[in-house]
Amino acid sequence: MALVTVTDATFDAKVVDAAGPVLALFWAEWSGACKMMKSVLEEISVDYAGRLTVAALNIDSSPATLPRYEETAIPAMLLFEKGVVVGKRIGANSKGRMQEFLDSCL
Repeated sequence: MALVTVTDATFDAKVVDAAGPVLALFWAEWSGACKMMKSVLEEISVDYAGRLTVAALNIDSSPATLPRYEETAIPAMLLFEKGVVVGKRIGANSKGRMQEFLDSCL
């Protein structure tokens, strides 16, 4: 399973209103830490297929969504369950740290 690309226009439908848990990555092409996290989360999306959807929103092309959650730093990873943020990680994280985080929340 690959990352699901979302935009400001599709975020609510694909993330907030999703039936299952969604980890939303807020990232930018110019950020090295964001590119690293995108690679880590591509692996996570495979490892957690069937349990978790991983979505990616580029803040440069879709700048309106991240401020709704009062976050300013990227990469920001917000875990949504039934439309509510139930966990978050900010900054670069290893795959192991992301797995620990997800396992504690799911």
